[in-house]
Amino acid sequence: MADPVTESAVLDALRKIEDPDLHQDIVTLGFVKNIKIDGGAVSFTIEMTTPACPVRERFNSEAREFVSNIPGVTAVDVQMTSQVRPTRADQKNQLIPGVRNVVPVASGKGGVGKSTVSANLAIALSQMGARVGLMDADIYGPSIPMILGVKEGPKVTDQNRIIPPVEHGVKIVSMGFFVQENEAVIWRGPMLMQMITQFLGDVEWGELDYLIVDLPPGTGDVQLTLCQKIPLTGAVIVSTPQDVALKVAQKAVVLFQKLKCPILGLIENMSYFVCRHCNEREELFGNGGARRAAVDLDIPFLGEIPLATEIRTASDDGLPLVISEPESPYAKAFQHIAENMAAQVSVQNMSGAGQVNITF
Repeated sequence: MADPVTESAVLDALRKIEDPDLHQDIVTLGFVKNIKIDGGAVSFTIEMTTPACPVRERFNSEAREFVSNIPGVTAVDVQMTSQVRPTRADQKNQLIPGVRNVVPVASGKGGVGKSTVSANLAIALSQMGARVGLMDADIYGPSIPMILGVKEGPKVTDQNRIIPPVEHGVKIVSMGFFVQENEAVIWRGPMLMQMITQFLGDVEWGELDYLIVDLPPGTGDVQLTLCQKIPLTGAVIVSTPQDVALKVAQKAVVLFQKLKCPILGLIENMSYFVCRHCNEREELFGNGGARRAAVDLDIPFLGEIPLATEIRTASDDGLPLVISEPESPYAKAFQHIAENMAAQVSVQNMSGAGQVNITF
């Protein structure tokens, strides 16, 4: 008669599974929960650090295989769940207490497609099961409402609290909701600081796993205010492949590093163009520059996005590509980058390397 299956045997089997980003086994990381054994039937839960985990299916498959190989096991039931870890900061976030992670998306210069990237990343994370908000902090050139096709603006309660509209599962706030279409915003530093504070503290964000912040280009007052007001999980930098764009992007990297904000990674947008007639790949602006820059700067490279008419028209039509053509190679590029970004958020939070608030 075979020896009874034990919990320690199940845990030993699951220790063979290592998280590729955290470099520890899933038992040591505390991912394995609720082990139940009924004769030869074994059930347990693997709780990932993000619903956007790129190795979710591999963990599921390996867990079934390794536990099935234990003598006496006749059935294995694996439940895959997720619990996004919050940023570890020295000071509790009072402005947005329900938001677990704030991820600014930045660029050194304009015209690199940062807002399109922000919108598609936010929706991709939402599609994967995360609770997501998108704050359009580009005060001078707010484009998120147009890119997402938002039909109705926010509501304001009797207590002057802003209820953000929800589009494609994402809560959205933008300066574009509060100015006329052709009106120019002519503000100096103190007014910018006040608006950013309102977008954080006066908005009913509720419980969010990720708040993506679409920053204006450059290294100005909005970036400084954001770092001053709240703990940031880490910044994502968007660049195009040209040397001049990369040099300017490096300045954005240096800014966040000086403010003790981790860099989650670098994205190369407009990386290449595929001819629709001959299917040949053309590198109009060069290629691979962001990947090489990431190596030189010792920061993660999150992925590359091609230059494609489809991406532009989808944004112009208010229906981002991850919604309109989710199976296209262009949407897959955004989804892949969203997974990589979420993995880097988990690395930061599990390692305790979150940002502390900066006081100026």
